[in-house]
Amino acid sequence: MVRGLYTAYTGMINEQRRLDVISNNLANSATVGYKGENVVSRSFKDYMAVKIRDGSNEYIDEPIGTFNPGVKIGETYMDWGQGSIRETGNTYDLAIQGNGFFAMRVTDANGNSSIKYTRCGTFKCTSDGYIVDADGNHLQSANGDLQVPVDAQEIAIKNDGSVFADGVLVDTIVLTDFEDYNYLELYGDNMFNAVEGATIKDSTGTLEQGFTEQSNVNVISEMVSMITITRAYEAGQKMIRTQDSLLDASVNQIGKV
Repeated sequence: MVRGLYTAYTGMINEQRRLDVISNNLANSATVGYKGENVVSRSFKDYMAVKIRDGSNEYIDEPIGTFNPGVKIGETYMDWGQGSIRETGNTYDLAIQGNGFFAMRVTDANGNSSIKYTRCGTFKCTSDGYIVDADGNHLQSANGDLQVPVDAQEIAIKNDGSVFADGVLVDTIVLTDFEDYNYLELYGDNMFNAVEGATIKDSTGTLEQGFTEQSNVNVISEMVSMITITRAYEAGQKMIRTQDSLLDASVNQIGKV
């Protein structure tokens, strides 16, 4: 019966962790460029149960079968599917159609710079012509930090990333892609850091000026999953109450006989 309590406990902890992931997805359902996370569950390894020094078998240890202590989170993985494209009409908003990431130069509180990757294409132009995101991180191009003339009347960005100021080519936005996305770890809400072992390759994606890629989270699907998790959690609670009543009966009632 105590094993039943533990099994119910592991199930409830598993559902709580799944709920955390879904809650984060729902919280970022309106975040530009956000990629939803998903989790899978798996059981713990089966263990052999052994009857030890039981007088019914001449005090010889005897295997009596296997048991499983419950369930756990098996894997958390990212859904890399394309999000919907929404028109904004803003000159510096960019959406990626297909595979690839924008490369951003991110500077931390200590002044150290590193390159992170994102699908969020909400950019603006600073007073000195640099193209940055909402946090001031610099969009990278073939020549480093992308900069355009501040006195240009028209900025045009082509599908291949070519940036024109009043019809004159000034730079090219280079998209970055990877052989295996498993070597990308989440940085913040919608940026990724390439860890050791990541292999860069040329991107086949194209750019759309005046558009942004929305989150790929399906809100309805996430809400259905949340209801399913809630019911599974409640089932674990009922199992614990049942086990508790059985323990109470065995201690306080059978013990009186």
